[in-house]
Amino acid sequence: MHPLRDQTAIAGVGYTKQGRLPGETPITLATQALKRALDDCGLRKDQIDGLLTMPGTTSPEGTRNYLRFGEAVGINPRYLGSKYMGGGTAGAILHEAAMAVNAGFANYVACVFGDTAATGGTRFNEAAGWGDSWGIWGFLSAAANSAITASRHMALYGTTSRQLGEIAVACRYHASLNPDAVMRKPITVDDHQASRFIVEPLRLFDCCLISDGAVCVIVTTAERARDLKQPVVRISGMGQAYVTENLGREDWWYVPHQKLAVEDAYAMAGVGPKDIDVCQLYDNFTSSVLVWFEHAGFCKVGEAGSFVENGRIRLGGELPVNTAGGNLSESYMEGWLHIVEGVKQMRGQCGPRQVEGAEVCLVTGRGQSLNCANATILRKG
Repeated sequence: MHPLRDQTAIAGVGYTKQGRLPGETPITLATQALKRALDDCGLRKDQIDGLLTMPGTTSPEGTRNYLRFGEAVGINPRYLGSKYMGGGTAGAILHEAAMAVNAGFANYVACVFGDTAATGGTRFNEAAGWGDSWGIWGFLSAAANSAITASRHMALYGTTSRQLGEIAVACRYHASLNPDAVMRKPITVDDHQASRFIVEPLRLFDCCLISDGAVCVIVTTAERARDLKQPVVRISGMGQAYVTENLGREDWWYVPHQKLAVEDAYAMAGVGPKDIDVCQLYDNFTSSVLVWFEHAGFCKVGEAGSFVENGRIRLGGELPVNTAGGNLSESYMEGWLHIVEGVKQMRGQCGPRQVEGAEVCLVTGRGQSLNCANATILRKG
């Protein structure tokens, strides 16, 4: 058995309102999220001896964010730092926190992200890839990268835009059951098809939101977590994988390293695809979810389009995905809220969107022009 399996736990989670929050800053929002996470698990601020942060897209201090935030809230931890890997950051920071508490570098690590992307003017429309070199080919947003994934999957396997729409519709349905979600009005596949193209073949409803908000996740050992307020949610498996190549690699569009990340998480946790009860799959675009299903072994390569049909990925279906609405409909917190929803599902605290009997959850993240990927297995108790 892997020595890290089930040894650490997520003890507390906290998050702010989401959407457009005028007058807030990444620091003020992150402070609120920390307070709520402390309240959630019953810890005091002075018990937090580890601090790991992700700077928001509008954080002027950049990777010195941990210093600015620590000063603002009055924390002087034994273990600290900031990390930025786009949508791959939340999982990477979670894993680092788990390793830190397991190694005894800290007892309770607060993992924090705050951003004001919506009111701060972030448009995520810079040239994709390194520097400006991709801009001359029209790669002018993260959507361009994922549009390549979608169009290639369609060309090779006959995947359709309507099948991508099934993912958007499922996430919106789940968001309609989440009072904290930004977009709660249900949509249909026909609504998806009527939405305008952003980067063909991706339409408006294939794309994630831009949001203000903050999230905090507190990590400790499983043993310490038993003495706190909430049901224990173990970090059972972790996997990370990276590639430094981009367009020069023929299979780059398929992000094959994501499969390695999931397989490592499965191996650590001692589980496989059939053991997963619910998924929180990183969904900056619907095409991202499409390939995650294949990488995670829920279907064969090329079969994800048909896999998502007939309600299979909705609540009540075979494999509910992004049960709070995900980046597509809940809020775009770059994957941090996927961890929160995974924790709440394992606690049984999701109300009308609770997956009955859920005991094992897969959470994934990806970012930085598709170069960074990670996967986490959360387990009840």
